[in-house]
Amino acid sequence: MVNLGLFSEIKPLVSVNVRFRIPYYTQWGQSLVVGGSEPVLGSGNVKKGLVLTPFHEGDELIWGGSLTVPAAFQSEYNYYVVDDEKNILRWEVGNKRKLVLPEGVENGKVVEVHDLWQNGSDSLPFKSAFKNVIFRKSNSLAIEKSLGTIQNNLDRDDSVIVQFKICCPNIAEGTSIYVIGGSVELGKWKVHDGLKLNYAGESVWEGDCLIPKAAFPLKYKYCKYAKNGNFSLEHGSNREVTVDISASGPNYIILSDGMMREMPWRGSGVAIPMFSVRSEDDVGVGEFVDLKLVVDWAVDSGFHLLQLLPINDTSVHKMWWDSYPYSSLSVFALHPLYLRLQRLSENIPDDINQEIQRAKIELDGKNVDYEATMTTKLSISKKIFDLEKDMILNSDSFKNFLSKNEEWLKPYAAFCFLRDFFETSDHSQWGTFSQFSKDKLEKLVSKDSFHYDITCFHYYIQYHLHLQLSEAAEYAKEKGVVLKGDLPIGVDRNSVDTWVYPNLFRMNTSTGAPPDYFDKNGQNWGFPTYNWEEMSKDNYAWWRARLSQMGNYFTAYRIDHILGFFRIWELPEHAMTGLVGKFRPSIPLSQEELEKEGIWDFDRLSKPYILQEFLQEKFGPLWTVIASYFMNEFKKNHYEFKDDCNTEKKIAAKLKSLVEQKLLLENEEKLRRDLFNLVQNIVLIRDPENARSFYPRFNLEDTSSFKDLDENNKNIFRRLYYDYYFHRQETLWRQNAMKTLPALLNSSDMLACGEDLGLIPSCVHPVMQELGLIGLRIQRMPSEADLEFGIPSQYDYMTVCAPSCHDCSTLRAWWEEDEDRRRSFFKTMIGSDSLPPKQCVPEIVYFVLRQHVESPSIWAIFPLQDLLALKEEYTTRPAPEETINDPTNPKHYWRFRVHVTMESLLKDTKLTTTIKGLVSASARSYPGQEEAQPGVAAVPQKQQIAGEQEKIRLPNQDPKITSIAVL
Repeated sequence: MVNLGLFSEIKPLVSVNVRFRIPYYTQWGQSLVVGGSEPVLGSGNVKKGLVLTPFHEGDELIWGGSLTVPAAFQSEYNYYVVDDEKNILRWEVGNKRKLVLPEGVENGKVVEVHDLWQNGSDSLPFKSAFKNVIFRKSNSLAIEKSLGTIQNNLDRDDSVIVQFKICCPNIAEGTSIYVIGGSVELGKWKVHDGLKLNYAGESVWEGDCLIPKAAFPLKYKYCKYAKNGNFSLEHGSNREVTVDISASGPNYIILSDGMMREMPWRGSGVAIPMFSVRSEDDVGVGEFVDLKLVVDWAVDSGFHLLQLLPINDTSVHKMWWDSYPYSSLSVFALHPLYLRLQRLSENIPDDINQEIQRAKIELDGKNVDYEATMTTKLSISKKIFDLEKDMILNSDSFKNFLSKNEEWLKPYAAFCFLRDFFETSDHSQWGTFSQFSKDKLEKLVSKDSFHYDITCFHYYIQYHLHLQLSEAAEYAKEKGVVLKGDLPIGVDRNSVDTWVYPNLFRMNTSTGAPPDYFDKNGQNWGFPTYNWEEMSKDNYAWWRARLSQMGNYFTAYRIDHILGFFRIWELPEHAMTGLVGKFRPSIPLSQEELEKEGIWDFDRLSKPYILQEFLQEKFGPLWTVIASYFMNEFKKNHYEFKDDCNTEKKIAAKLKSLVEQKLLLENEEKLRRDLFNLVQNIVLIRDPENARSFYPRFNLEDTSSFKDLDENNKNIFRRLYYDYYFHRQETLWRQNAMKTLPALLNSSDMLACGEDLGLIPSCVHPVMQELGLIGLRIQRMPSEADLEFGIPSQYDYMTVCAPSCHDCSTLRAWWEEDEDRRRSFFKTMIGSDSLPPKQCVPEIVYFVLRQHVESPSIWAIFPLQDLLALKEEYTTRPAPEETINDPTNPKHYWRFRVHVTMESLLKDTKLTTTIKGLVSASARSYPGQEEAQPGVAAVPQKQQIAGEQEKIRLPNQDPKITSIAVL
């Protein structure tokens, strides 16, 4: 028989019943789970978390559940949406929740936690762009010690202790947060008598209040109360809390009420490539130190953000091709192009200073001379390095930099040495060094190596680039300006990253984009696609390191071609154009599936379909010559390409050789285009890794191969084409994005924006919204299929809106190059039946800019060229010359420079005053405002901005049209 007396001296454990409660609408087959850090919540394993049960409360669907825990219980936790097998379908975005039970809670008491689902937009205030820049003063508040709960009150059966918690990220100095409501304890809606909350840190305000059960259901709101006596009540309907007033009801309620409901914060910014900036001290190109001038101009113009293109080293070819900023030699190294020579030392000899001054004059051209500028900077830098290397390399600052960055810096320096030694970046040509290993690396960078000085020179350049960019980045923060970087979707095939981590890339493929607004033939960027399966094995460590490095300088970033994280347009390595590709990942058409549809002749459909009549039509009398060089006739009037020219690269190489030998005298470009058209004349693409899998060629109905099919087969392929591109992949692509994107987003606290232009799968925008990713809207490239122009007043809050970007012509160039769309815009957007002016006059620019600053978008970001078009004296240069990039030209020279220095722009107060007036009149936030702006908060989609759009009066226009004032 058990002797119970043995246990009589053991003190009973104090336990508390914790009840979770959250409103959330799910779909059939979905449930909510609370997963947390403690064993009762799964210890990080959501499948072992607390499964909640749904119930209705009025019109709301509430999920609830309870567990018994010790009185001193603490845990991090979050809510998850799961399927019937507890697989995670969705999770909250943002910081982990923290559950801390009330101090002194007694045995058997009930603590009820009321939560709201954390959406993507709720996490914005905790990103460094807001936390460390825009709201930096709010985050310097001192944490106030809570008075806590009056413990004796927990025993009162007629009352409940309620802890109110609200997040308010932006609050002016001396302002307090109050809760007011319908009960006496909350002041009967009088602020002075309401409950004042204490600042608990991390933008959260909280306070406890003993409220009689008779006061429930209790209506309440939060408000700001300034030291001057002014107060502002949060927007929207009253909040309401209900409570079970029975004996089994809660003794303590924790109300986590999410974000304070205010007018959504909105800001604006300027975009300019680093190389395009011009200053009085630069040498041939904009330099990192010049960013301080651009920041000053941004502040004067009312801008909270400065956006750049990628700034990583692109020195693959050591010629002007390297001006392409999206083709990284290293995703970690900064570009030597942006080095300020004068800042390398305080003791630069006179002869070198004179050389710098001569270079400034010689390289001060209309556009960037990439090759001359790089040669000059590296040459002068080497001379200064030779003079000061011992002092710099032995300094504590340099040693600390090398120690923190050696993981990428040493391979980068070794790569640069080998590139120059072998006179190529193609590491497959480096003999024994083609295969990277850490042992080989250590020998290459050893102090005993004969080329150690060369290696150290690359360290030295990166060290000074780091110092100069860090100085500019810190300056931007102090001025309240977000520095926004750019994360390229790819890396160069011959890069440090593909040399060191070849397993992370599919080197036999190429990355691009299918035909879209930018290029009807698609784009081929030449980058290898990613081996996501391999990357996932270490939880995407390469990506996480890359984002962490960016976070050293930037507080926001643009994800280039975010669609690539859902699926990438993959082309064979031998392709030159972007037309004949397939999405990866994607579900192919299997041979069995096609055979069930009655499709059998796979060679006919997947090989170029070339008839004699096609050759005659394309090449005229020359067709027999072309056929003799490039074709074999495998049956009467049917041709196929010879083995030495059966790909685009082979065709281009053979054609070039024939033209150089003068065996063909016709236009090489036209011949190449026509031959490419023939090799692309297919209906299906056979998977090179699985011969029984096929993909429908993009725009297959445009091919003569398709047009020669019978009507039944045409209808079959139309259906299969639509299914492949617009239906069957959506779940797969969503799953892929939800694996890859969170790894990026969680690796830094930078604000993330995604470039979501092009052919957009329907899963993209819901995923971006779920993850708190900000999209991009360009007015002339609307995401709505039924619109010719985007309507800025109807943009979603979680977007960046802009009239143009680096991948298209500027506002002024577009207006002047496209007469039909100019007329359409003038009629539909401006509301005039008159003929529009041929030139994009300042009145037009002002109208378009105003449309954008008045939009609901969280950010309105303008290319500097579009802003300068507000003033006629800045529009003397031909508009097409201001275009940054031509996406249709894979060898475009990225060299545009603003023709006026930043120092001159800073003196132009009329321009900055006009721009700042636009910003402030739109209720957007701007640096230096005396009163803090309302906090970041999500708003309903397509919210309208109050106020009518002004119309434009132009010379010789209808006098009924109202005029507006511009410079």
